[in-house]
Amino acid sequence: MIRTFLPLLLGATALTACAAGPDFKAPTTPTTAGGAFIGAASPAVSQMAADDHWWRLYNDPLLDSLVQDALKANTDIRVAIANVERARAQLRGARSDKLPSTTLSGQPTYGRSSVAQTLPGMDRENWTVSAGLDVAYEVDLFGRVKRSIEAAKGDVNAAAGDADAVRVTVVADTVRAYVDATSSAERIAVAQQTVALLDNSIRITNARFEVGRSDRLDVIRVTALRDQQAALIPSLTADRDSALFRLATLTGRTPQDLPASVRDQRQTPDLSQPIPVGDGRALLARRPDVRAAEQRLAADTARIGVATADLYPRITLGGSVGTTAIGGGDILGGGPFRWLLGPLINWAFPNQEANRARIAAARADADGSLATFDGTVLRALEETETALSVYAHALERRDTLKAARDAAERAATISLARQREGRIDFLTLLDAQRTLAGAESDLASADRAVAFAQVDLFRALGGGWQQA
Repeated sequence: MIRTFLPLLLGATALTACAAGPDFKAPTTPTTAGGAFIGAASPAVSQMAADDHWWRLYNDPLLDSLVQDALKANTDIRVAIANVERARAQLRGARSDKLPSTTLSGQPTYGRSSVAQTLPGMDRENWTVSAGLDVAYEVDLFGRVKRSIEAAKGDVNAAAGDADAVRVTVVADTVRAYVDATSSAERIAVAQQTVALLDNSIRITNARFEVGRSDRLDVIRVTALRDQQAALIPSLTADRDSALFRLATLTGRTPQDLPASVRDQRQTPDLSQPIPVGDGRALLARRPDVRAAEQRLAADTARIGVATADLYPRITLGGSVGTTAIGGGDILGGGPFRWLLGPLINWAFPNQEANRARIAAARADADGSLATFDGTVLRALEETETALSVYAHALERRDTLKAARDAAERAATISLARQREGRIDFLTLLDAQRTLAGAESDLASADRAVAFAQVDLFRALGGGWQQA
């Protein structure tokens, strides 16, 4: 029997080259998508290849360690990895259909037979032992198993792309939270310096009031301005605490476990070089969401073949060997040994409307996946161009505000000197100090906006997942 079954099994395996349904072809992207970015003309960026480990451009060892912690311990990344493992398990299940299935059975029973069923000279009560081995192998004539494996592979690759996209987001969020915490600390320092400056003005104004060179209203006005600036500090402190707590969560820590070195950091990381951005072709090859969308399209294309294969007969070769013995003494003897071999054909014919409906649904899924892929490509380009524009204009705004702050600082210094000489009134000095306080605050906010724009650009470029 074995000599008969093995040639049939090998011959059936040779017939499995045919696969129903369309073969996957990588979707095309617009020809203009692979060129240079519109925003790459800015001097703040370069067309050199984007850096995969972009946070290292800040040359901040503390930031480097936080990013590594996030890549290792972030809970969103752990969920994404679990999804990849689940997809891999499903792929192993799909691949197992290429192998023969085997069932080993054994059934010992003890019972009493009727007189009519008992042969002369035999006991009516006895053990009956039945054992067997069943083997079945699906002849994949029309590629149902092959397409199922292709679909499972696409699901694995799509899940891996999703996991990489989560890594990109986590890295960017970690750097953004770090920047938020440090920039809030700098804004607090600016507010404290402004309050200290106004405290000095209050002392001078009180001294002038005591000698009759100012009136009480001047003291009240400068005190009110000082209190307005001091009121900004609690809000900024709350922003900084919120950023630190968010940073702890991103790195897999409780707020209490965040290192003291992070809490004490006061300097916002900044770049001293143009950001390398590459071109559109490199962007689409690097972005994991684009790769995930393409792999979902591959999986849905393969499922069209799975559904199409159900239009045709499903042939299974089966074989069985076994034995049944009474009393258990001759279970391995030749008398009770049995075997059988034969094919099983299943075919839903002629009513195949349900199968054709499944094919139509699978084609609709593939069309939807293709539209999703096209949309993902367009959004990747949109996000990158938007981030480039925002970054360039954030730098321009910061330069303008820096010039305004410098001018306001000179005006406040001159106004203080002239007010001491009695050449201008106190309202003019107060207005100059108010303008300087506003300019300092605006510049600190602009520095924060530039840092955020840098992180958003790096996020759009899609780096940060490669080493993981």
